[in-house]
Amino acid sequence: MNTQPMEKIMSEAKTIAVVGFSSKPTKAGYYVPAYLQERGYHIIPVNPNLSEGLGETAVPSLTAITDPVDLVLIFQRSENVPPFVDEAIEIGAKSIWMQLGIANETAAAKARAAGLDVVQNACLMVEHRRWSA
Repeated sequence: MNTQPMEKIMSEAKTIAVVGFSSKPTKAGYYVPAYLQERGYHIIPVNPNLSEGLGETAVPSLTAITDPVDLVLIFQRSENVPPFVDEAIEIGAKSIWMQLGIANETAAAKARAAGLDVVQNACLMVEHRRWSA
């Protein structure tokens, strides 16, 4: 696995939009962003069913975000990824990270063609722990 985009993303990202943010502490869609927030990243929960998460105002979609977004972290089934990649490109995000178990090569290729860094099928928390060790 090429770790180069991972290291670039982890060192350069400040604001992370979390698609599929969960209000359940036992789910990766909650504890991974919580871990990242504890390490200084600004988390924007993206979930149309929530009003807030981790003390931050939740938004219903990526296009509802008004701040610049460095990284879009995706917790969605692989087949559901393409529209989120389209939105990430639309809002000018710099990179896409599909969590462990999530990969969509067509969407990844589209993101890369638009100039975004892409990571698929990797846990950001695990990789961040390894990178910062």
